[in-house]
Amino acid sequence: MIAATTQHLLFAVLALVCAAIASVYDVRERRIPNRLTGICLLTGLMLHLLISGWQGLGSALLAALTAGGLFLVFFLAGGMGAGDVKLMAAVGAIEGLPTLQIMILTTVLAGALLALALAGYHGRLKQTIANTAAILSHHGRHGLAPHPEMNLANQQTLRLPFAVPIAAGCLVTLCTLVWGAGA
Repeated sequence: MIAATTQHLLFAVLALVCAAIASVYDVRERRIPNRLTGICLLTGLMLHLLISGWQGLGSALLAALTAGGLFLVFFLAGGMGAGDVKLMAAVGAIEGLPTLQIMILTTVLAGALLALALAGYHGRLKQTIANTAAILSHHGRHGLAPHPEMNLANQQTLRLPFAVPIAAGCLVTLCTLVWGAGA
């Protein structure tokens, strides 16, 4: 039997590897291959089953559904690609429930910071902030319906390869576990 701390470290390392590989694809090709997310999802589920039995599988499945489901909202609203959602589900399955909250929170924070940096780099920070307010207002009135102009279908939209913030979230989760294990 593997100690819980060692298990969490193993899962965090594997999630980071998955997200790092996806980041390379996302930056280079602007897409995340289904084969990669599928393999990572199945690996996470099978590892949890092998290490912790049916309870581990259930926990990993719930983590995948939670992480993927939260980011599915952004996809439905037109602000995120399907590959990003599938990657979140895959790293959620690998991470499992114990560290999922840290990974999701740090992924969201990394995404926000990188989006602001990208907007600043392109000289569109003020416009991006105004667009964000307009998008929030739109969704307040129309639910998850994508904004008619500011969505991924619009080629003029700044695009953040979101696998990078996902990898950052996985890295912070791993660092948190390492520092916690050393304390």
